[in-house]
Amino acid sequence: MDDMPESPDQTAAHRWNPDPVIDWLLVEGRLLPDMDELIKRLGQELLAAGVPLWRLRLSMRTLHPLVVAVSSVWERDSGPVMRIESPHGMERRLGYFGSPLETMVRSGLPFRRKLDDTLSEDDHEVLHEMKARGATDYYGRPMPLTEGMAPTLVFVTDAADGFSPTDIVGFDRITAVMAPIAEVLRLKRVSAAVAEAYLGPRTGRRVLDGQITRGHIETIHAAILFSDIRDWTGLNSRLPAETTQAMANRYFEVIVGAVEDQDGEILKFMGDGVLAVFPVSDDDTDGKGACTRALTAARQSLDTAGDLDPPLDLDFGIGLHFGDVLYGNIGSETRIDFTVLGQAVNTASRIEGLCKSSGEPVLYSQDFADHLATPSRIVEKVVLKGHESASAILTAAGDL
Repeated sequence: MDDMPESPDQTAAHRWNPDPVIDWLLVEGRLLPDMDELIKRLGQELLAAGVPLWRLRLSMRTLHPLVVAVSSVWERDSGPVMRIESPHGMERRLGYFGSPLETMVRSGLPFRRKLDDTLSEDDHEVLHEMKARGATDYYGRPMPLTEGMAPTLVFVTDAADGFSPTDIVGFDRITAVMAPIAEVLRLKRVSAAVAEAYLGPRTGRRVLDGQITRGHIETIHAAILFSDIRDWTGLNSRLPAETTQAMANRYFEVIVGAVEDQDGEILKFMGDGVLAVFPVSDDDTDGKGACTRALTAARQSLDTAGDLDPPLDLDFGIGLHFGDVLYGNIGSETRIDFTVLGQAVNTASRIEGLCKSSGEPVLYSQDFADHLATPSRIVEKVVLKGHESASAILTAAGDL
C-alpha cells in the first residue's frame, strides 16, 4: 500500500520538504532542555512545513525506581504537552500487549495502520480510540540507540486521505536525525533519576551540576533529623528476613514521605536509621522555618505510622537538632560520598538514642527548641557523648 503512486490531490496536499525541519533539529531542537519542549516544537515545525499532523508522541524507556517509561504527547489543537509516566509492570498489563508501541519495541520495526473501515476487532484498542477521535492514519518508528531499548516516535493524522508515501519518507528521515537527540535526552533523564533516587533531589542536582570532587564542601545551617527503629536487632533475630525487610521499607516510606512533604531531604539510610536535613532557606534567616518543618515532619511520621492499615508494627524514635553542618563530598581518591558531617549531626543521633529510655518518640535539643514558636518541656538533662556539660533534652509541650 505504501508503494502506490500518489494521486494528484495527495501530491498537492502532502508535498513538503523535511530539510528545514532537519536543519531546525540539528541547530535549535537539540538544544532544548527536555523532551516535552522538543516534541512541542517539533510538532509546530512539522505543521509549518505543511505536514498534515494531528498528534506526535515520543516514548522511551528510562531507569527509575518507580517509572519504566515516559512519553511526551503533543496534539495540534491542545495546549501543553502531556507527560505520561508508565509504572513498572506496565509491560505485563493486558492493555499493553499487542499495542502499536509494544509491537515496535518487540520487533524493532516501523508500524503503520490506516484507521479506516478496514479496522477490525483484531486491531488494538489504542487504534480504535484514535479513530474515534477523528484520526485517519497511524505511523510509528523505533529509533535504535547505542544501548538500551529504542525510543519510538509516533505520527498521527486526521487528514481525510491519511499519510502519503511522501509523508512516510519524510518521517523516516526526521526519525533518523531524532535518534541521537533522543539518546542524549534519555541519558540526561536517567542520570537525573539515578542521582535523585540515590542522593535526593537537592543533592542530586548539585552532583550533576559538577560538585563531584573530594573536598567540595560548604557549611550550611540546618535542622537535622535522625530516626531509628527500636529493637531492630531483636526483630531481625525473631522474624524472617523477608518480614523485617518489608517492615523497614514501610518505615522508610513513612519517614521519607513526611520529610519530603516538609521540603527536607533524606541524605542517608544507615541500616535501620535515617538522616535528613532541613536547610535554612534564603527567606528563613533565623532558622525558625527549618526547625518548624523538621518538627512537623516528625509529627507527621508518627501520625502516618499510626494510621497505616495494616499498622506499622514497630516503634521508632526521632532526634532533632539545629546547627551548622559540613555538606559535601568526602572519601578516598576513588570512592566518594555526598553527606553531612559535624558535631550537629552527632548531637541529633545522640538525642535520638534517648527516645527509648525516656519513653518519648521525639526529642530535641535546646538549640532546636529556641527556633520554635511552639512551647517545649524539658524531659531530662544529660551529658551527651562528645559534650562536656549537661544538655537539656526537650519535647513538645503538647501532644505529638
